[in-house]
Amino acid sequence: MLLKKSFVKKNKTIQISGSKSISNRLLILETLFSNIKIGNISNSQDTQLLKKALSANSETVDIHHAGTAMRFLTSYYSIQEGKTTILTGSGRMKERPIKNLVTALQNLGVEIEYLENEGFPPLKITGRKITEKKVDVPANISSQFITSLLLIAGKLENGLEINLVGEVTSRSYIEMTLDILTKFGIKNSFVGNTIKVFNFDGNSQSSVVKYEVESDWSSASYFYSFAALGRETIHLKSFYKESTQGDSAITKIYEDFFGIKTIFTESEHQLTLQPIENFQFPEKIVLDMNNCPDIAQTLCVTAAALKIPFEISGLGTLRVKETDRLLALYNELQKLGTETEITDLTIQSLAFKDAEENIYIKTYQDHRMAMSFAPFCLIKELNIEDENVVEKSYPMFWEDLKNILTN
Repeated sequence: MLLKKSFVKKNKTIQISGSKSISNRLLILETLFSNIKIGNISNSQDTQLLKKALSANSETVDIHHAGTAMRFLTSYYSIQEGKTTILTGSGRMKERPIKNLVTALQNLGVEIEYLENEGFPPLKITGRKITEKKVDVPANISSQFITSLLLIAGKLENGLEINLVGEVTSRSYIEMTLDILTKFGIKNSFVGNTIKVFNFDGNSQSSVVKYEVESDWSSASYFYSFAALGRETIHLKSFYKESTQGDSAITKIYEDFFGIKTIFTESEHQLTLQPIENFQFPEKIVLDMNNCPDIAQTLCVTAAALKIPFEISGLGTLRVKETDRLLALYNELQKLGTETEITDLTIQSLAFKDAEENIYIKTYQDHRMAMSFAPFCLIKELNIEDENVVEKSYPMFWEDLKNILTN
């Protein structure tokens, strides 16, 4: 897709669909407990794949590129007593580690086999009744592994106690999961490094609990980038001031470093991204994004476009996403004229020069690569490879861009 050199229109409003992270958690809970009804569910490909898998009767379930679905379904199928499921995915999915989650479930007594490579999908899962109630899990792994266990915990006869060993990664995502459990009456606690979830019989509740899904903050991040580079006001709908999504950290990050103030209109659940006049950009951005790694790509592109030096840490999980996002950033930022250095946990800028004449951004089958680089079209024309990758999380992204951009 060719994105011509563009400008941001004044005061345009965008409605982003429900959060993929929240929607996927709710779909598992809705299937396990009959007292839950969901509104404003995400229209992302990942959510649709999970929805389809949960209603499938076949022995083999293919979730393609949907990493969240792979992790959540691994635990879900583990408690389907007497049912054997082969859970598989795309070539890239078979390269994404899942051993820590599988080991935790095996320690709880579940029978799971690796069908190809040790520690990676596809998996053969034989569901059983779990009576064990304590398990140790490394704290520095993907929060989705921990969430996967938490989502089934209320269904277990004795509940579940998870001891997180080491320093916790992406704590905000774990807290978001626990907040959702609390809203549905599933008692839990998170003290120190110990999480407890108690048994809950949702079927015994006479009243149905409705949950209106908040829009997706990681999807909102791209519009923060457009506001920062275009210096025009943009309005986004269906967001809450007291959000449990970790990526809502974007409000403080973009105000501090890029001069974009977030104004909430709570009665309409709307937020306004308003550029601060005469904002003085920082000499350097130094930031730990351990709790919000999914918005790191957006921040790096924004900083690169404005030629603000940056040093971002806490990015260990980016190595095992849809692609190695740190390596992808290293490669593609060069095309914008930004030289970087990466480690397993960090990325920092080294030098800025002129962008290439004919910019062609590779997306590596990663939706966030396409969307995070798109705002650079406010600086210079560029091509985005395989624009359809956005369907994974934000199918309407290009349509929404047409609404806010003009040439």
